[in-house]
Amino acid sequence: MFRITEIKEKHLWIAVMVVYLTILSTLFIGQPLANELRDQNVQAVIFLSGMLLVAVAVLLHGLIRRPGAVEYAFLIGIAAVYVMFFFRLGAPERSHLIEYSVLAVLLHKAFGKRYATENRIWKPAITAWICGVLLGALDEGIQFFLPNRVFDPQDIAFNSIAVTMAITTSVALFLLRNFLKKKAVR
Repeated sequence: MFRITEIKEKHLWIAVMVVYLTILSTLFIGQPLANELRDQNVQAVIFLSGMLLVAVAVLLHGLIRRPGAVEYAFLIGIAAVYVMFFFRLGAPERSHLIEYSVLAVLLHKAFGKRYATENRIWKPAITAWICGVLLGALDEGIQFFLPNRVFDPQDIAFNSIAVTMAITTSVALFLLRNFLKKKAVR
């Protein structure tokens, strides 16, 4: 049985549910709202705000402690990859990247709390990745049954890419920090 024993873990799971329910709500209210916000400048501001918030969420998750110079350089490289990846995508795919990056970070953090006593890095990452990919597929699968929506396997791929990028970034930052910590001890 899946029991939540720590209050922080409970809050993380509530955040996961809120984010996922918000993503699902866009299946029903997303199009009317998008029609109201057709102005390109408004869409650009909303997108850039979302991208900035995702960057902050991923960075805070990966860097709980103050980063060093190598970590900052690594972060700049990751930010460049994210920017170029976003640049190459259309608006709907960009929103998938934002939504599922946030969901992935929350899942990874929640599973990290769940498996904290085991002192493993890969178990929470893999579990969060599997759950994130499955939730993205479920989101897209629901659209198959909705009259004004279209099931698109490419969207499952974009959701999976977002989950992979966010969790990979968090794990890479964790590994880099531990490597630098061990190197400083020597």
